[in-house]
Amino acid sequence: MNLLITGGAGFVGARLARTLLQRGTLDGRTIGRIVLADQAAAPADLLADARVEGRVGALLQQVAALRDEAFDGVFHLASAVSGECEADFDLGLRSNLDSTRALLDALRARVGAGAPAAKLVFSSSVAVFGPDDAVPLPAIVTDTTLPAPQTSYGIQKLICEHLVADYTRKGYLDGRSARLMTVTVRPGRPNGAASSFFSGIIREPLAGVESVCPVSPEVSHPVSSPQRTVEGLIAVYEASRDAYRGRLALNLPALNVTVAQMLAALEEVAGPAVRARVRFERDERIAGIVANWPTGARADRAAALGLEPEANFADIIRQYIADCAATPEALRGLA
Repeated sequence: MNLLITGGAGFVGARLARTLLQRGTLDGRTIGRIVLADQAAAPADLLADARVEGRVGALLQQVAALRDEAFDGVFHLASAVSGECEADFDLGLRSNLDSTRALLDALRARVGAGAPAAKLVFSSSVAVFGPDDAVPLPAIVTDTTLPAPQTSYGIQKLICEHLVADYTRKGYLDGRSARLMTVTVRPGRPNGAASSFFSGIIREPLAGVESVCPVSPEVSHPVSSPQRTVEGLIAVYEASRDAYRGRLALNLPALNVTVAQMLAALEEVAGPAVRARVRFERDERIAGIVANWPTGARADRAAALGLEPEANFADIIRQYIADCAATPEALRGLA
């Protein structure tokens, strides 16, 4: 089978590609080729695999060529992140909304030419939920909570969820949308996401660097490890239409934690000296965005697919430490 991963050079996309290559199969079929489309080159280890092809450039500029290619499955992960979308409205529309519709239309054109409908997993976000005077935000959002996004990023993700649902209803693709929780701990440098600090307050102290937390210790948020996120995307792809239960998006599993609990777990795993490298300095822009996000989430439909969150945040930190075994500079703060 031929697969396309948009955003395939990114952290989640690359981890998904490595997992699929290691498995060798998806949905009972042998993986023959994976195309990784991104604005940056894919990691060298992936490009060294004969089954992988990397393509560099804006997705909106790449999709026209996709009309001539037979992809059996697509993981659509490419996206501008939350902070970027608030700072640059046109960037969010172009990267998230316009690119997604162009991709869906390329897959639709294949069906119009007589090809079977491709299966597509769209990575949505917990950011589709937010408070509204007409629809108060519950403490725990579920699959049946009415989305009311309070960021441009969340609005764009929600619009794309509905596009995926309608293209599926029309038979243009077999689409399913999975709402990702905030993925932590992400390696490397901070990105433009408002949620970036959820990784930074763990990653930087472990590397021996001071980290500034822009929100209060009492802030609660649903998070997930990279491993559980990738497992969720694959499970959603492999789920039958009946098992997925409808066309609308589902929540992936969440571990609901406060910032204080995250830092307590950091101290448990790495010691008080590492924890001491985090200090609090409120950033009103970030705090204002985070205040409109859910404080917790539940994923009943994902649980029916056999997916569960981590038992505790300390396990997420241990997973990150294990992932960094080949990059000792990321853990020099543990010495």
